[in-house]
Amino acid sequence: MSVKSTEGGMDPATPGKATEGPAAKPEKQAVQMGMHPALYKAATQGNVASLRKLVAENHNILRSTTPQLNTALHLAAIHGNSKFASEVLGTSDALLAAKNEDGDTPLHLAAKAGKAKVAGVLLTCGGAAGLDPEGPSTAGAPLRKNALLAMTNKAGNTALHEAVRCRRGDMAVALLDADPSRGHDLNERMESPLHMAAREGLVQVVQKIVDYSWVGQEFLPSVSISGTALHQAVLGTHQRIVEILLEKRPELIDLTDSDGNNALHYAAQKDHQRAVELLLRKRAELAYKRNHQSMSPLQVAAQYGSTDAIKALLRHCPDVTEMVDARGRNAFHTSVDSGKTNALRCLLRWVRPVELLNRVDVNGDTPLHIAAKKGHVQSALLLLNDRRVDPCVRDHAGQTARSLVEMKLLTGDMDAYEMYLWKQLKYQEAKRCRKQQLPPLAPYPSRRGSNDKYFERIVETYIIVATLIAAVTFAATFTMPGGYDQGTGVALHGRNTAFKIFVLSNTVAMCSSIVVIFCFIWGWQDPVRFKADQLLWGHRLTVLACLGMLVSLMTAVYITVAPESKWPAYAVIAIGVSTPAVVVLLIGRMSYSCRCNY
Repeated sequence: MSVKSTEGGMDPATPGKATEGPAAKPEKQAVQMGMHPALYKAATQGNVASLRKLVAENHNILRSTTPQLNTALHLAAIHGNSKFASEVLGTSDALLAAKNEDGDTPLHLAAKAGKAKVAGVLLTCGGAAGLDPEGPSTAGAPLRKNALLAMTNKAGNTALHEAVRCRRGDMAVALLDADPSRGHDLNERMESPLHMAAREGLVQVVQKIVDYSWVGQEFLPSVSISGTALHQAVLGTHQRIVEILLEKRPELIDLTDSDGNNALHYAAQKDHQRAVELLLRKRAELAYKRNHQSMSPLQVAAQYGSTDAIKALLRHCPDVTEMVDARGRNAFHTSVDSGKTNALRCLLRWVRPVELLNRVDVNGDTPLHIAAKKGHVQSALLLLNDRRVDPCVRDHAGQTARSLVEMKLLTGDMDAYEMYLWKQLKYQEAKRCRKQQLPPLAPYPSRRGSNDKYFERIVETYIIVATLIAAVTFAATFTMPGGYDQGTGVALHGRNTAFKIFVLSNTVAMCSSIVVIFCFIWGWQDPVRFKADQLLWGHRLTVLACLGMLVSLMTAVYITVAPESKWPAYAVIAIGVSTPAVVVLLIGRMSYSCRCNY
Protein backbone atom coordinates (compact mmCIF):
# COMPACT_ATOMS: atom_id res chain seq x y z
CA MET A 1 0.00 0.00 0.00
CA SER A 2 1.45 3.37 -0.96
CA VAL A 3 1.51 6.36 1.36
CA LYS A 4 -0.71 9.08 0.02
CA SER A 5 0.41 12.67 -0.15
CA THR A 6 -0.95 14.95 2.57
CA GLU A 7 -0.86 18.60 3.33
CA GLY A 8 0.92 18.01 6.59
CA GLY A 9 4.73 17.94 6.38
CA MET A 10 7.23 15.55 7.93
CA ASP A 11 9.91 16.44 10.46
CA PRO A 12 13.15 15.63 8.65
CA ALA A 13 14.89 14.80 11.90
CA THR A 14 12.29 12.19 12.77
CA PRO A 15 10.88 10.76 9.57
CA GLY A 16 7.81 8.66 9.92
CA LYS A 17 6.22 11.16 12.32
CA ALA A 18 3.88 13.75 10.86
CA THR A 19 4.05 17.41 11.83
CA GLU A 20 0.97 19.09 13.14
CA GLY A 21 -1.43 19.87 10.27
CA PRO A 22 -4.80 19.03 8.92
CA ALA A 23 -3.56 15.79 7.33
CA ALA A 24 -1.30 14.68 10.19
CA LYS A 25 -3.57 11.90 11.40
CA PRO A 26 -3.85 10.02 8.06
CA GLU A 27 -0.06 10.26 7.61
CA LYS A 28 0.63 8.80 11.04
CA GLN A 29 -1.80 5.98 10.38
CA ALA A 30 -0.02 5.21 7.13
CA VAL A 31 3.35 5.07 8.87
CA GLN A 32 2.07 2.62 11.44
CA MET A 33 1.00 0.32 8.62
CA GLY A 34 4.61 -0.02 7.47
CA MET A 35 6.62 0.75 4.37
CA HIS A 36 5.22 0.18 0.88
CA PRO A 37 6.28 -3.35 -0.20
CA ALA A 38 7.55 -2.14 -3.55
CA LEU A 39 9.71 0.53 -1.88
CA TYR A 40 11.04 -2.00 0.64
CA LYS A 41 11.97 -4.40 -2.14
CA ALA A 42 13.59 -1.65 -4.21
CA ALA A 43 15.64 -0.43 -1.23
CA THR A 44 16.93 -3.88 -0.31
CA GLN A 45 17.73 -4.77 -3.93
CA GLY A 46 19.02 -1.34 -4.96
CA ASN A 47 16.50 -0.98 -7.81
CA VAL A 48 16.84 2.68 -8.85
CA ALA A 49 14.32 2.46 -11.70
CA SER A 50 11.65 1.16 -9.34
CA LEU A 51 12.43 3.97 -6.89
CA ARG A 52 11.99 6.64 -9.58
CA LYS A 53 8.65 5.15 -10.61
CA LEU A 54 7.39 5.07 -7.03
CA VAL A 55 8.50 8.63 -6.32
CA ALA A 56 6.86 9.81 -9.52
CA GLU A 57 3.59 8.26 -8.41
CA ASN A 58 3.83 9.53 -4.82
CA HIS A 59 6.49 12.09 -3.86
CA ASN A 60 5.89 11.54 -0.13
CA ILE A 61 6.53 7.79 -0.24
CA LEU A 62 10.10 8.27 1.07
CA ARG A 63 8.63 9.51 4.35
CA SER A 64 7.33 6.05 5.18
CA THR A 65 9.25 3.74 7.53
CA THR A 66 9.37 0.14 8.65
CA PRO A 67 8.08 -0.83 12.12
CA GLN A 68 11.65 -0.21 13.40
CA LEU A 69 11.47 3.30 11.89
CA ASN A 70 14.00 2.50 9.18
CA THR A 71 13.64 4.66 6.11
CA ALA A 72 14.51 3.60 2.56
CA LEU A 73 17.90 5.24 3.08
CA HIS A 74 18.50 3.09 6.19
CA LEU A 75 17.75 -0.03 4.15
CA ALA A 76 20.02 1.06 1.33
CA ALA A 77 22.82 1.65 3.85
CA ILE A 78 22.41 -1.80 5.41
CA HIS A 79 22.52 -3.57 2.03
CA GLY A 80 25.27 -1.41 0.54
CA ASN A 81 23.18 -0.02 -2.33
CA SER A 82 25.13 3.17 -2.99
CA LYS A 83 23.38 4.18 -6.25
CA PHE A 84 19.99 3.78 -4.63
CA ALA A 85 21.14 5.86 -1.65
CA SER A 86 22.38 8.60 -4.00
CA GLU A 87 19.01 8.63 -5.79
CA VAL A 88 17.15 8.88 -2.47
CA LEU A 89 19.31 11.77 -1.31
CA GLY A 90 18.74 13.52 -4.61
CA THR A 91 15.05 13.49 -3.78
CA SER A 92 15.20 14.11 -0.01
CA ASP A 93 18.53 14.86 1.65
CA ALA A 94 16.74 15.44 4.96
CA LEU A 95 16.76 11.63 5.41
CA LEU A 96 20.46 11.89 6.29
CA ALA A 97 19.44 12.86 9.82
CA ALA A 98 16.63 10.30 10.09
CA LYS A 99 16.93 7.99 13.09
CA ASN A 100 15.39 4.56 13.57
CA GLU A 101 14.10 3.12 16.83
CA ASP A 102 17.66 2.58 18.12
CA GLY A 103 18.63 6.13 17.24
CA ASP A 104 20.80 5.00 14.30
CA THR A 105 21.17 7.22 11.26
CA PRO A 106 21.83 5.66 7.84
CA LEU A 107 25.54 6.39 8.40
CA HIS A 108 25.46 4.35 11.64
CA LEU A 109 24.05 1.36 9.77
CA ALA A 110 26.52 1.70 6.92
CA ALA A 111 29.35 1.79 9.47
CA LYS A 112 28.05 -1.31 11.26
CA ALA A 113 27.77 -3.23 8.00
CA GLY A 114 31.08 -1.97 6.65
CA LYS A 115 29.46 -0.54 3.49
CA ALA A 116 32.15 1.96 2.49
CA LYS A 117 30.59 3.11 -0.80
CA VAL A 118 27.29 3.97 0.85
CA ALA A 119 29.12 5.79 3.64
CA GLY A 120 31.00 7.78 1.00
CA VAL A 121 27.74 8.81 -0.64
CA LEU A 122 26.26 9.86 2.72
CA LEU A 123 29.35 11.87 3.67
CA THR A 124 29.51 13.53 0.28
CA CYS A 125 25.92 14.65 0.61
CA GLY A 126 26.61 15.71 4.19
CA GLY A 127 29.49 17.85 2.99
CA ALA A 128 27.15 20.21 1.19
CA ALA A 129 27.11 23.70 2.66
CA GLY A 130 24.06 24.98 4.46
CA LEU A 131 23.71 23.73 8.04
CA ASP A 132 25.87 24.80 10.92
CA PRO A 133 27.54 21.76 12.54
CA GLU A 134 26.47 22.77 16.02
CA GLY A 135 23.03 23.99 15.09
CA PRO A 136 19.75 22.08 14.94
CA SER A 137 18.61 20.54 11.70
CA THR A 138 15.78 22.22 9.85
CA ALA A 139 13.43 21.00 7.19
CA GLY A 140 15.02 20.82 3.81
CA ALA A 141 18.48 21.88 5.07
CA PRO A 142 21.32 19.38 4.49
CA LEU A 143 23.74 18.34 7.23
CA ARG A 144 27.38 19.16 7.05
CA LYS A 145 29.74 16.22 7.04
CA ASN A 146 31.24 16.81 10.50
CA ALA A 147 27.77 17.26 12.01
CA LEU A 148 26.68 13.97 10.48
CA LEU A 149 29.72 12.19 11.93
CA ALA A 150 28.99 13.67 15.36
CA MET A 151 25.41 12.36 15.53
CA THR A 152 24.84 9.69 18.16
CA ASN A 153 22.35 6.89 18.66
CA LYS A 154 20.60 5.93 21.90
CA ALA A 155 23.79 4.31 23.22
CA GLY A 156 25.65 7.54 22.62
CA ASN A 157 27.68 5.95 19.82
CA THR A 158 28.75 7.85 16.74
CA ALA A 159 29.16 6.08 13.42
CA LEU A 160 32.85 5.68 14.27
CA HIS A 161 31.96 3.94 17.55
CA GLU A 162 29.79 1.48 15.66
CA ALA A 163 32.41 0.79 13.00
CA VAL A 164 35.01 0.01 15.65
CA ARG A 165 32.59 -2.00 17.79
CA CYS A 166 31.78 -4.20 14.78
CA ARG A 167 35.49 -4.49 13.92
CA ARG A 168 35.15 -2.67 10.61
CA GLY A 169 38.71 -1.40 10.51
CA ASP A 170 38.71 -0.03 6.96
CA MET A 171 35.42 1.75 7.57
CA ALA A 172 36.75 3.26 10.80
CA VAL A 173 39.86 4.56 9.02
CA ALA A 174 37.69 6.12 6.30
CA LEU A 175 35.52 7.86 8.91
CA LEU A 176 38.64 9.15 10.68
CA ASP A 177 39.92 10.52 7.38
CA ALA A 178 36.68 12.49 7.15
CA ASP A 179 36.96 13.86 10.71
CA PRO A 180 39.94 12.79 12.89
CA SER A 181 38.56 14.52 16.00
CA ARG A 182 35.80 11.93 16.37
CA GLY A 183 38.29 9.42 17.77
CA HIS A 184 37.86 10.84 21.28
CA ASP A 185 34.05 11.15 21.47
CA LEU A 186 32.62 9.48 24.58
CA ASN A 187 29.44 7.42 24.50
CA GLU A 188 27.02 6.70 27.34
CA ARG A 189 29.49 4.22 28.85
CA MET A 190 32.25 6.84 28.70
CA GLU A 191 34.09 4.88 26.02
CA SER A 192 35.72 6.55 23.04
CA PRO A 193 36.44 4.89 19.69
CA LEU A 194 40.06 4.78 20.85
CA HIS A 195 38.96 2.69 23.85
CA MET A 196 37.11 0.26 21.64
CA ALA A 197 39.81 0.03 18.99
CA ALA A 198 42.43 -0.71 21.67
CA ARG A 199 40.26 -3.47 23.14
CA GLU A 200 39.39 -4.98 19.75
CA GLY A 201 43.00 -4.93 18.56
CA LEU A 202 42.48 -2.59 15.58
CA VAL A 203 46.06 -1.39 15.23
CA GLN A 204 45.51 0.88 12.20
CA VAL A 205 42.60 2.64 13.87
CA VAL A 206 44.54 3.23 17.09
CA GLN A 207 47.51 4.55 15.12
CA LYS A 208 45.24 6.89 13.17
CA ILE A 209 43.62 8.30 16.30
CA VAL A 210 46.80 8.86 18.34
CA ASP A 211 48.50 10.54 15.40
CA TYR A 212 45.85 13.26 15.58
CA SER A 213 46.20 16.07 18.11
CA TRP A 214 45.37 14.92 21.62
CA VAL A 215 42.50 16.52 23.55
CA GLY A 216 43.16 15.65 27.17
CA GLN A 217 40.10 17.18 28.77
CA GLU A 218 37.86 14.94 26.67
CA PHE A 219 39.34 11.84 28.27
CA LEU A 220 38.86 11.89 32.01
CA PRO A 221 39.59 8.40 33.36
CA SER A 222 37.86 9.08 36.67
CA VAL A 223 34.45 8.88 34.97
CA SER A 224 35.15 5.64 33.14
CA ILE A 225 34.90 2.22 34.74
CA SER A 226 36.84 0.83 31.78
CA GLY A 227 39.87 3.06 32.32
CA THR A 228 41.99 4.42 29.51
CA ALA A 229 42.73 3.07 26.07
CA LEU A 230 45.92 1.64 27.58
CA HIS A 231 43.82 -0.33 30.06
CA GLN A 232 41.73 -1.69 27.21
CA ALA A 233 44.77 -2.66 25.13
CA VAL A 234 46.18 -4.56 28.10
CA LEU A 235 42.81 -6.16 28.81
CA GLY A 236 42.63 -7.35 25.22
CA THR A 237 46.27 -8.55 25.39
CA HIS A 238 47.17 -6.56 22.27
CA GLN A 239 50.90 -6.04 22.66
CA ARG A 240 51.42 -3.91 19.56
CA ILE A 241 48.74 -1.44 20.66
CA VAL A 242 50.27 -1.25 24.13
CA GLU A 243 53.58 -0.34 22.51
CA ILE A 244 51.96 2.33 20.32
CA LEU A 245 50.15 3.95 23.24
CA LEU A 246 53.23 3.94 25.47
CA GLU A 247 55.21 5.59 22.69
CA LYS A 248 52.63 8.11 21.48
CA ARG A 249 50.69 8.80 24.66
CA PRO A 250 53.00 8.09 27.63
CA GLU A 251 50.77 10.19 29.91
CA LEU A 252 48.22 7.34 29.91
CA ILE A 253 50.50 5.16 32.03
CA ASP A 254 49.73 7.10 35.23
CA LEU A 255 45.95 7.15 34.80
CA THR A 256 43.58 4.77 36.58
CA ASP A 257 40.06 3.51 36.13
CA SER A 258 37.23 4.33 38.53
CA ASP A 259 38.40 1.55 40.90
CA GLY A 260 41.93 2.92 41.09
CA ASN A 261 43.49 0.24 38.90
CA ASN A 262 46.38 1.28 36.68
CA ALA A 263 47.30 -0.55 33.51
CA LEU A 264 49.67 -2.82 35.45
CA HIS A 265 46.77 -4.07 37.58
CA TYR A 266 45.03 -5.10 34.35
CA ALA A 267 48.15 -6.79 32.98
CA ALA A 268 48.52 -8.70 36.25
CA GLN A 269 44.91 -9.83 36.09
CA LYS A 270 45.22 -11.10 32.52
CA ASP A 271 48.63 -12.71 33.11
CA HIS A 272 50.02 -10.63 30.23
CA GLN A 273 53.73 -11.03 30.97
CA ARG A 274 54.92 -8.95 28.03
CA ALA A 275 52.66 -6.05 29.00
CA VAL A 276 53.89 -6.26 32.60
CA GLU A 277 57.49 -5.96 31.44
CA LEU A 278 56.72 -3.09 29.04
CA LEU A 279 54.92 -1.12 31.74
CA LEU A 280 57.58 -1.72 34.40
CA ARG A 281 60.38 -0.67 32.07
CA LYS A 282 58.49 2.52 31.37
CA ARG A 283 57.45 3.21 34.97
CA ALA A 284 58.64 0.84 37.71
CA GLU A 285 56.67 2.76 40.36
CA LEU A 286 53.46 1.22 39.01
CA ALA A 287 54.26 -1.98 40.88
CA TYR A 288 53.86 -0.09 44.18
CA LYS A 289 50.55 1.60 43.37
CA ARG A 290 47.44 0.37 45.18
CA ASN A 291 43.89 0.40 43.85
CA HIS A 292 40.87 1.43 45.90
CA GLN A 293 40.89 -1.99 47.61
CA SER A 294 44.51 -1.30 48.63
CA MET A 295 45.70 -4.17 46.43
CA SER A 296 49.02 -3.98 44.59
CA PRO A 297 49.45 -5.46 41.10
CA LEU A 298 51.22 -8.46 42.69
CA GLN A 299 48.21 -9.18 44.88
CA VAL A 300 45.91 -8.91 41.86
CA ALA A 301 48.12 -11.42 40.04
CA ALA A 302 47.99 -13.74 43.07
CA GLN A 303 44.21 -13.40 43.25
CA TYR A 304 43.79 -14.43 39.61
CA GLY A 305 46.53 -17.09 39.60
CA SER A 306 48.64 -15.18 37.05
CA THR A 307 51.97 -16.95 37.47
CA ASP A 308 53.76 -15.35 34.51
CA ALA A 309 52.82 -11.90 35.76
CA ILE A 310 54.02 -12.82 39.25
CA LYS A 311 57.43 -13.87 37.91
CA ALA A 312 57.77 -10.69 35.85
CA LEU A 313 56.81 -8.48 38.80
CA LEU A 314 59.24 -10.20 41.15
CA ARG A 315 62.08 -9.99 38.62
CA HIS A 316 61.73 -6.23 38.33
CA CYS A 317 60.53 -5.36 41.86
CA PRO A 318 61.32 -8.18 44.31
CA ASP A 319 60.46 -6.11 47.40
CA VAL A 320 56.85 -5.63 46.26
CA THR A 321 56.06 -8.83 48.17
CA GLU A 322 56.17 -6.77 51.38
CA MET A 323 53.10 -4.76 50.38
CA VAL A 324 49.85 -5.51 52.21
CA ASP A 325 46.23 -4.50 51.62
CA ALA A 326 43.79 -2.83 54.01
CA ARG A 327 43.36 -6.12 55.92
CA GLY A 328 47.11 -6.52 56.38
CA ARG A 329 47.33 -9.37 53.88
CA ASN A 330 50.19 -9.88 51.46
CA ALA A 331 50.29 -11.85 48.20
CA PHE A 332 50.56 -15.19 50.08
CA HIS A 333 47.33 -14.48 51.95
CA THR A 334 45.63 -13.44 48.72
CA SER A 335 46.62 -16.53 46.74
CA VAL A 336 45.47 -18.85 49.54
CA ASP A 337 42.21 -16.98 50.09
CA SER A 338 41.35 -17.21 46.38
CA GLY A 339 42.39 -20.88 46.20
CA LYS A 340 44.97 -20.29 43.46
CA THR A 341 47.50 -23.03 44.25
CA ASN A 342 49.51 -22.32 41.11
CA ALA A 343 50.10 -18.73 42.29
CA LEU A 344 50.99 -19.95 45.79
CA ARG A 345 53.45 -22.48 44.39
CA CYS A 346 55.07 -19.74 42.29
CA LEU A 347 55.36 -17.39 45.28
CA LEU A 348 56.88 -20.11 47.47
CA ARG A 349 59.51 -20.72 44.80
CA TRP A 350 60.40 -17.09 44.15
CA VAL A 351 60.01 -15.40 47.56
CA ARG A 352 62.65 -16.07 50.18
CA PRO A 353 61.98 -14.01 53.37
CA VAL A 354 60.51 -16.28 56.05
CA GLU A 355 58.54 -13.51 57.74
CA LEU A 356 56.40 -13.01 54.64
CA LEU A 357 55.16 -16.60 54.76
CA ASN A 358 54.21 -16.31 58.43
CA ARG A 359 52.96 -12.71 58.46
CA VAL A 360 49.66 -12.23 60.28
CA ASP A 361 46.84 -10.01 59.04
CA VAL A 362 44.60 -7.79 61.18
CA ASN A 363 42.88 -10.91 62.56
CA GLY A 364 46.16 -12.61 63.40
CA ASP A 365 45.79 -15.09 60.53
CA THR A 366 48.79 -16.42 58.63
CA PRO A 367 48.30 -17.86 55.13
CA LEU A 368 48.13 -21.29 56.77
CA HIS A 369 45.28 -20.14 59.02
CA ILE A 370 43.32 -18.90 56.01
CA ALA A 371 43.85 -22.19 54.17
CA ALA A 372 42.53 -24.07 57.23
CA LYS A 373 39.50 -21.81 57.61
CA LYS A 374 38.61 -21.93 53.92
CA GLY A 375 39.17 -25.67 53.65
CA HIS A 376 41.74 -25.19 50.87
CA VAL A 377 43.52 -28.46 51.49
CA GLN A 378 45.93 -28.29 48.56
CA SER A 379 47.12 -24.80 49.56
CA ALA A 380 47.55 -25.88 53.18
CA LEU A 381 49.61 -28.92 52.18
CA LEU A 382 51.82 -26.78 49.94
CA LEU A 383 52.51 -24.49 52.89
CA LEU A 384 53.16 -27.39 55.26
CA ASN A 385 55.68 -28.90 52.84
CA ASP A 386 57.70 -25.68 53.03
CA ARG A 387 59.99 -25.75 56.08
CA ARG A 388 59.79 -21.96 56.39
CA VAL A 389 56.08 -22.06 57.28
CA ASP A 390 55.45 -22.14 61.03
CA PRO A 391 52.40 -24.26 62.02
CA CYS A 392 52.69 -23.13 65.65
CA VAL A 393 51.45 -19.54 65.13
CA ARG A 394 48.22 -18.71 66.98
CA ASP A 395 45.71 -16.14 65.77
CA HIS A 396 44.09 -13.47 67.98
CA ALA A 397 41.62 -16.08 69.24
CA GLY A 398 44.46 -18.40 70.26
CA GLN A 399 43.82 -20.93 67.49
CA THR A 400 46.40 -22.70 65.34
CA ALA A 401 45.67 -24.02 61.88
CA ARG A 402 45.26 -27.49 63.37
CA SER A 403 42.65 -26.37 65.92
CA LEU A 404 40.72 -24.50 63.21
CA VAL A 405 40.45 -27.69 61.17
CA GLU A 406 39.46 -29.60 64.32
CA MET A 407 36.34 -27.46 64.64
CA LYS A 408 34.94 -29.20 61.57
CA LEU A 409 35.82 -32.57 63.06
CA LEU A 410 33.74 -31.82 66.16
CA THR A 411 30.73 -30.78 64.08
CA GLY A 412 31.02 -33.79 61.79
CA ASP A 413 31.46 -31.65 58.67
CA MET A 414 34.95 -32.84 57.81
CA ASP A 415 35.56 -34.81 54.64
CA ALA A 416 38.37 -37.26 53.89
CA TYR A 417 40.73 -34.63 52.45
CA GLU A 418 40.35 -32.40 55.50
CA MET A 419 40.90 -35.46 57.68
CA TYR A 420 44.19 -36.02 55.92
CA LEU A 421 45.13 -32.35 56.38
CA TRP A 422 44.27 -32.60 60.08
CA LYS A 423 46.59 -35.58 60.47
CA GLN A 424 49.41 -33.68 58.76
CA LEU A 425 48.89 -30.60 60.94
CA LYS A 426 48.91 -32.75 64.07
CA TYR A 427 52.12 -34.42 62.94
CA GLN A 428 53.84 -31.11 62.20
CA GLU A 429 52.76 -29.63 65.53
CA ALA A 430 54.02 -32.66 67.42
CA LYS A 431 57.31 -32.46 65.56
CA ARG A 432 58.00 -28.71 65.54
CA CYS A 433 55.97 -27.14 68.36
CA ARG A 434 57.02 -29.18 71.39
CA LYS A 435 58.16 -26.17 73.42
CA GLN A 436 55.14 -23.98 72.66
CA GLN A 437 51.73 -23.70 74.24
CA LEU A 438 49.06 -24.93 71.85
CA PRO A 439 45.29 -25.49 71.93
CA PRO A 440 44.38 -28.95 73.26
CA LEU A 441 43.91 -31.79 70.81
CA ALA A 442 40.33 -32.82 70.19
CA PRO A 443 39.46 -36.54 70.45
CA TYR A 444 37.80 -38.45 67.68
CA PRO A 445 34.04 -37.88 68.01
CA SER A 446 32.06 -41.02 68.81
CA ARG A 447 28.94 -39.90 66.92
CA ARG A 448 28.51 -40.01 63.18
CA GLY A 449 28.91 -36.84 61.19
CA SER A 450 26.42 -35.03 58.99
CA ASN A 451 28.17 -36.24 55.84
CA ASP A 452 27.88 -39.97 56.64
CA LYS A 453 25.47 -40.54 53.76
CA TYR A 454 28.13 -39.39 51.35
CA PHE A 455 30.68 -41.57 53.15
CA GLU A 456 28.35 -44.59 53.02
CA ARG A 457 27.99 -44.25 49.26
CA ILE A 458 31.75 -44.13 48.85
CA VAL A 459 32.20 -47.27 50.97
CA GLU A 460 29.45 -49.13 49.12
CA THR A 461 30.98 -48.23 45.76
CA TYR A 462 34.45 -49.39 46.80
CA ILE A 463 33.11 -52.66 48.24
CA ILE A 464 31.14 -53.44 45.06
CA VAL A 465 34.11 -52.67 42.79
CA ALA A 466 36.55 -54.63 44.97
CA THR A 467 34.16 -57.61 45.16
CA LEU A 468 33.77 -57.71 41.39
CA ILE A 469 37.52 -57.57 40.88
CA ALA A 470 38.07 -60.35 43.42
CA ALA A 471 35.44 -62.54 41.76
CA VAL A 472 36.86 -62.03 38.26
CA THR A 473 40.47 -62.61 39.27
CA PHE A 474 39.52 -65.68 41.35
CA ALA A 475 37.73 -67.18 38.34
CA ALA A 476 40.74 -66.42 36.13
CA THR A 477 42.88 -68.55 38.43
CA PHE A 478 41.01 -71.70 37.35
CA THR A 479 40.68 -70.72 33.69
CA MET A 480 44.32 -70.10 32.91
CA PRO A 481 45.03 -68.75 29.41
CA GLY A 482 45.97 -71.63 27.12
CA GLY A 483 44.42 -74.23 29.43
CA TYR A 484 45.97 -77.19 31.38
CA ASP A 485 47.68 -80.45 30.50
CA GLN A 486 44.98 -83.08 30.92
CA GLY A 487 47.41 -85.59 32.30
CA THR A 488 49.41 -83.54 34.80
CA GLY A 489 47.05 -80.59 35.41
CA VAL A 490 49.92 -78.15 34.79
CA ALA A 491 49.31 -74.97 32.79
CA LEU A 492 50.46 -75.38 29.22
CA HIS A 493 52.17 -71.98 29.11
CA GLY A 494 53.70 -72.15 32.57
CA ARG A 495 57.23 -71.45 31.29
CA ASN A 496 56.15 -68.46 29.22
CA THR A 497 57.27 -65.05 30.59
CA ALA A 498 53.93 -63.49 29.66
CA PHE A 499 52.15 -66.24 31.62
CA LYS A 500 54.24 -65.47 34.72
CA ILE A 501 53.33 -61.80 34.42
CA PHE A 502 49.68 -62.82 34.14
CA VAL A 503 49.85 -64.89 37.33
CA LEU A 504 51.55 -62.10 39.30
CA SER A 505 49.23 -59.31 38.10
CA ASN A 506 46.15 -61.45 38.67
CA THR A 507 47.33 -62.22 42.21
CA VAL A 508 48.03 -58.54 42.94
CA ALA A 509 44.56 -57.56 41.69
CA MET A 510 42.81 -60.20 43.78
CA CYS A 511 44.75 -59.60 46.99
CA SER A 512 44.40 -55.81 46.73
CA SER A 513 40.64 -56.09 46.29
CA ILE A 514 40.38 -58.48 49.27
CA VAL A 515 42.29 -56.00 51.48
CA VAL A 516 39.95 -53.20 50.35
CA ILE A 517 36.87 -55.28 51.20
CA PHE A 518 38.07 -56.12 54.71
CA CYS A 519 39.31 -52.56 55.37
CA PHE A 520 35.96 -51.03 54.50
CA ILE A 521 34.00 -53.64 56.44
CA TRP A 522 36.23 -53.13 59.47
CA GLY A 523 35.97 -49.36 59.09
CA TRP A 524 32.30 -49.31 60.08
CA GLN A 525 33.35 -49.89 63.71
CA ASP A 526 34.76 -46.33 63.80
CA PRO A 527 33.78 -44.40 60.66
CA VAL A 528 35.47 -41.13 61.70
CA ARG A 529 38.86 -42.68 62.36
CA PHE A 530 38.43 -44.78 59.26
CA LYS A 531 37.97 -41.71 57.12
CA ALA A 532 41.33 -40.40 58.18
CA ASP A 533 43.33 -43.62 58.19
CA GLN A 534 41.98 -46.07 55.63
CA LEU A 535 39.91 -44.23 53.02
CA LEU A 536 42.85 -42.98 50.99
CA TRP A 537 44.59 -46.37 51.20
CA GLY A 538 41.39 -48.08 50.11
CA HIS A 539 41.29 -45.78 47.10
CA ARG A 540 44.90 -46.53 46.21
CA LEU A 541 44.51 -50.28 46.56
CA THR A 542 41.40 -50.25 44.38
CA VAL A 543 43.32 -48.42 41.68
CA LEU A 544 46.15 -50.96 42.04
CA ALA A 545 43.67 -53.85 41.69
CA CYS A 546 42.22 -52.32 38.51
CA LEU A 547 45.69 -51.91 37.03
CA GLY A 548 46.55 -55.51 37.92
CA MET A 549 43.41 -56.75 36.21
CA LEU A 550 44.28 -54.67 33.13
CA VAL A 551 47.74 -56.25 32.96
CA SER A 552 46.16 -59.69 33.32
CA LEU A 553 43.93 -58.97 30.33
CA MET A 554 46.84 -57.90 28.12
CA THR A 555 49.03 -60.89 29.01
CA ALA A 556 46.17 -63.39 28.65
CA VAL A 557 45.35 -62.09 25.16
CA TYR A 558 49.03 -62.10 24.21
CA ILE A 559 49.45 -65.74 25.35
CA THR A 560 46.40 -67.07 23.54
CA VAL A 561 46.20 -64.85 20.43
CA ALA A 562 49.76 -63.80 19.50
CA PRO A 563 50.94 -67.26 18.30
CA GLU A 564 48.28 -67.27 15.58
CA SER A 565 47.69 -63.56 14.88
CA LYS A 566 50.07 -60.96 16.28
CA TRP A 567 48.40 -57.68 15.29
CA PRO A 568 45.19 -58.17 17.36
CA ALA A 569 47.33 -59.04 20.38
CA TYR A 570 49.50 -55.96 19.91
CA ALA A 571 46.38 -53.82 19.40
CA VAL A 572 44.96 -55.06 22.72
CA ILE A 573 48.26 -54.29 24.46
CA ALA A 574 48.33 -50.79 22.95
CA ILE A 575 44.75 -50.12 24.06
CA GLY A 576 45.46 -51.46 27.53
CA VAL A 577 48.62 -49.40 27.98
CA SER A 578 46.85 -46.22 26.85
CA THR A 579 43.87 -46.74 29.16
CA PRO A 580 45.54 -45.28 32.32
CA ALA A 581 46.72 -42.29 30.30
CA VAL A 582 43.16 -41.68 29.07
CA VAL A 583 41.86 -41.91 32.63
CA VAL A 584 44.43 -39.36 33.81
CA LEU A 585 43.56 -36.96 31.00
CA LEU A 586 39.80 -37.20 31.49
CA ILE A 587 39.57 -37.41 35.27
CA GLY A 588 42.93 -36.31 36.64
CA ARG A 589 42.57 -32.61 35.98
CA MET A 590 39.02 -32.51 37.27
CA SER A 591 39.99 -34.39 40.41
CA TYR A 592 42.91 -32.05 41.00
CA SER A 593 40.79 -28.94 40.58
CA CYS A 594 38.17 -30.35 42.94
CA ARG A 595 40.81 -30.90 45.61
CA CYS A 596 42.08 -27.37 45.15
CA ASN A 597 38.61 -26.02 45.90
CA TYR A 598 38.33 -27.76 49.24
